[in-house]
Amino acid sequence: MNAQELAEACAQQMWNSDSASQRLGMVLRHIAPGEATLEMELTEAMTNGHGNAHGGYLFTLADSAFAFACNTYDSVTVAQHCSVTYIIPGTLGDKLTATAREVSRKGRSGIYDVTIAREDGAVIAEFRGHSRMLGTPLLSTTRSDG
Repeated sequence: MNAQELAEACAQQMWNSDSASQRLGMVLRHIAPGEATLEMELTEAMTNGHGNAHGGYLFTLADSAFAFACNTYDSVTVAQHCSVTYIIPGTLGDKLTATAREVSRKGRSGIYDVTIAREDGAVIAEFRGHSRMLGTPLLSTTRSDG
């Protein structure tokens, strides 16, 4: 299995159990080693008292993209620390894209940046996630490689 096939298998394994991302209407658009792109449309249930996107939903979108990106190597990997900077508000109906990319992966630790943008390319938020590999395979050790 090459690196791209491994990333795809890991993403499928995670997606099958990711109720949160699925129930929020997220769609996984791209996966590659250390990379992931997810999309989500902002619904009325995701707006705050100002009528803008609630920051928690933006964080969740970025966190999901981060999770898929850092779990592309067949090692269960979790968030160790995350931060988000909100740049401009998202609004009801915006179709958002979260693009995660690996910045660094050394030993059991990694750093990933996620940009959330609207359809017109305007950046809504920037997220940085620090990951930690747990040393457990993500895929079943009894999987068939053929």
